[in-house]
Amino acid sequence: MTDSNDLKADQLIAQMRKEEQIRQAGYREKALKLFPHVCGRCTREFEGKKLRELTVHHRDHNHDNNPPDGSNWELLCLYCHDHEHTRGIQEQRCMDTPAERQDKPSLAHSPFAALGDRFKKS
Repeated sequence: MTDSNDLKADQLIAQMRKEEQIRQAGYREKALKLFPHVCGRCTREFEGKKLRELTVHHRDHNHDNNPPDGSNWELLCLYCHDHEHTRGIQEQRCMDTPAERQDKPSLAHSPFAALGDRFKKS
């Protein structure tokens, strides 16, 4: 019985990862066609093998919001993208008291937020 549940869980996780890769590949390719290969923050230029260091940042932090005109996207290098996602967290930590910090989520978007619901449907 446990092996069957483990197999279903493994299949579901593999399917979700594949869907995520397909979704990311689609909007990344579109963003690279729409925008110059320059980081929107540090203005570093990327070409050739270095192009893999350029990422797509969702301005509203919703990875499912991918308008065809790219209005929710911004090309950022790995370092600036990481900084962008930690910037709000650091600012909030400075303003909150220790008691307030414990209850708040650390990121605005969590790709695994509904994972439990998907397992319940099986």
